[in-house]
Amino acid sequence: MDTLLSGQLLFAALVSGSLYALIALGLNLVYGTLRLLNIAHGDLVMIGAYTAFWLFTLLSIPPVISIFLAAAICGLLGWAVYEGMFRRLLSNPGLARRVEANSLILFYGISVMLQNLAALAFTSSSRGYQYLDTVITWQGISMTGNRLLSLGVAAAICFGMLLFLRFHLFGWELRAVIQRREAAQIVGVNLRKVQPITIIAGFAIAGIAGVLVSMTEQITPFMGFPFTIIAFVVIIIGGLGNIGAGILAGFCLGLIETYGVALTAPGYRSILIYGLFVAVLLIRPEGIFTKAVRS
Repeated sequence: MDTLLSGQLLFAALVSGSLYALIALGLNLVYGTLRLLNIAHGDLVMIGAYTAFWLFTLLSIPPVISIFLAAAICGLLGWAVYEGMFRRLLSNPGLARRVEANSLILFYGISVMLQNLAALAFTSSSRGYQYLDTVITWQGISMTGNRLLSLGVAAAICFGMLLFLRFHLFGWELRAVIQRREAAQIVGVNLRKVQPITIIAGFAIAGIAGVLVSMTEQITPFMGFPFTIIAFVVIIIGGLGNIGAGILAGFCLGLIETYGVALTAPGYRSILIYGLFVAVLLIRPEGIFTKAVRS
């Protein structure tokens, strides 16, 4: 019982939850505005992780700087995917419905390409580096600097996005497209402006998450799939397209996972995550926080 009430466990849960919320944020933005299920989302996390690794290893550039380059690389990839594959198709209402229905297959192809290109370029060997790994003790809670940095950056981006959606004019347009796309077009929202910016932002956020993950996890070409699954679990719990609820769901999943493993065993981690996922789909498929939280 003392372990469950310790600040150590709470800190671990917040770190995990903030990363889950950040990873799911990018996926939720893309789905909410373009209605595309990006199953390659975790592979963008992998690209961000490799960016941080090579910059730190070859040029001694710290992750706090490589965050910006990783965001730029993944954002550029998002622009290329939109312009090369989706812009013309989504501008045609008939084709758009077909693309939305088959987007999972399209992104699966992109995922396979990214994984194999990374394996060819970097081999399948696990890689990692040490950065801010000194243990800091405060009020009986032991933590490393890289986990503190990860928590701070992830939480800042998540809550910054909520503020942006609430108070910025473009944030209002984005929310309108997420909630009622056809109605948003009627009142003058320009989808040709909102959609590319959103997919660039969603991809860039995944790249940033990859940099944060790289500070504490092993990096491989195939590391992305578990993060894709986590992101889908989070947005299903929060409600597809509901940005604020998705962020809250990410933190809740981190708490459930951390405390659930503490009560059981590490081997039950996947059972807890998938069990929660199935339970939500059966009991409340629209999402637990859909009415409680609005972005």
